[in-house]
Amino acid sequence: MKTRAVLWTLALVVLLAVTAVAADVSGKWVAQVPGRGGNMQETTFNFKVSGATLTGSVTNPRGEMEISEGKASADEVSFVVIRKVQDMEMKTVYKGKVAGDEIQFTSEMQGGRGAGPQSFTAKRGQ
Repeated sequence: MKTRAVLWTLALVVLLAVTAVAADVSGKWVAQVPGRGGNMQETTFNFKVSGATLTGSVTNPRGEMEISEGKASADEVSFVVIRKVQDMEMKTVYKGKVAGDEIQFTSEMQGGRGAGPQSFTAKRGQ
């Protein structure tokens, strides 16, 4: 009976450890992201993960922007990109769910005249 309890406890610890490990999203990801007027624009995400911290950059036709407030846990990622336009800062919040070599993203611009949340899929780049 005691052995069974120890085995169940060990199995639970292993299961929790496996689910707590963040998905490996380090590297290049590419997406076609809806832009103004419905035009699609290629966006490249370069991620680096260390523990639960996500860093890197986002590059689109407007240039390269650094990721801040990045987090990676289990199969989810989130981060913020701040872009300066003249004297104004535009903050976009990204949230994604990882499934193999794809990340299903939603992004939303904060504090501006954003069009509301956008959904798109990024695929692991070569």
